[in-house]
Amino acid sequence: MTIVTLKKGEGRSLKSGGLWIFDNEIASIAGRFVNGDIVTVRDFDGYPMGKGFINQNSRIRVRMLTRNGDQEIDRAFLRRRIVHAWEYRKRTVDTSSCRILFGEADFLPGIVVDKFSDVLVVQSLALGIDRRKLEIVELVKEVLAEDGIVIRGVYERSDAKVRLKEGMERVSGFLGDAFDTQVQIEENGVIYQVDVKDGQKTGFFLDQKYNRLAIQKLCGGMEVLDCFTHTGSFALNAGLAKASCVLGVDASASAVRLAEENAKRNGLEERVHFICRDVFDLLPEFEKQGRTFDVVILDPPAFAKSKSAVKNAVRGYREINLRAMKCVRPGGYLATCSCSHFMDDALLKKTIQQAAQTAHRRLRQVECRTQSPDHPVLWAAEESYYLKFYIFQVCEEM
Repeated sequence: MTIVTLKKGEGRSLKSGGLWIFDNEIASIAGRFVNGDIVTVRDFDGYPMGKGFINQNSRIRVRMLTRNGDQEIDRAFLRRRIVHAWEYRKRTVDTSSCRILFGEADFLPGIVVDKFSDVLVVQSLALGIDRRKLEIVELVKEVLAEDGIVIRGVYERSDAKVRLKEGMERVSGFLGDAFDTQVQIEENGVIYQVDVKDGQKTGFFLDQKYNRLAIQKLCGGMEVLDCFTHTGSFALNAGLAKASCVLGVDASASAVRLAEENAKRNGLEERVHFICRDVFDLLPEFEKQGRTFDVVILDPPAFAKSKSAVKNAVRGYREINLRAMKCVRPGGYLATCSCSHFMDDALLKKTIQQAAQTAHRRLRQVECRTQSPDHPVLWAAEESYYLKFYIFQVCEEM
């Protein structure tokens, strides 16, 4: 067994509960291995820290799988991890469509498995777990079958750029027999068509499930603007809640087409409409026109995908929230969020407050929320906490 020894004073994140060991924390590596192999990790004084898989192509040199140095990383081990993850989901979320495995937060670093009705979508982001993904998929299917859930197909969406940092190619395609990749799901009473082949990420943003539900209670009889609507999810939840009218906006023509189809599926096309526009251009136009709404929803893509992008991201979040607040009628509501791990909660709050001051608005917090429980936040693994979601009442200064 290859032995990885930490430098004295290093491994602080690991020792506090994290799962990553970076290249600059390692004093020595003894033994022969190939990237992706399981290695044993020891502290500088020889104290056993556990086992993980190694990859010298990545700055995250070792991703830990267990703190037990005697644990065999075999099929039985992987199955236990999957059973624990599934039992947790059954207890905490609607499992008709949900994230079954969330990488480090489920102690299987580098792999995501989403379930959309009877279809699985797999995303593998680390070399060690990539070598085991087929076995993991078979085990997930096996565990679900024990609850009477038959999976008709599996699609891989391992096309994220982060794979390049692991020395892997970006890949996608069927794992097993081909099937219709347009999948119909129902969430919060809303029916969606999910494109697991060409949709963003794994096809649909399951992490906002209960945030979309929280929007419903605000929207009855209201005029609603849903910015960055993607496939129309917040807009359709507003429509289901009997909003008087809803306008969804997205810069992607294909997303808008799918959102319009989803509105028809739910019988909401008379009250829920979509346009293809850049939100950063449209909101200033609405401000000049004096057009306002009772509820404005902001669900932008991640503006900060790295630490170096945070400064520009702050400007983007400040600008979009400022423009949105000016489009909210006095006493109306703003739902706003960030899905970037690097835009931490304190910085997002500061940025929204600066926007409110510039817009001469006062904010009363209604709710502070995060990602749904099938995307659990593992304390000490900061990367697992990324979605910050706020609902405010927007009041004029008096």
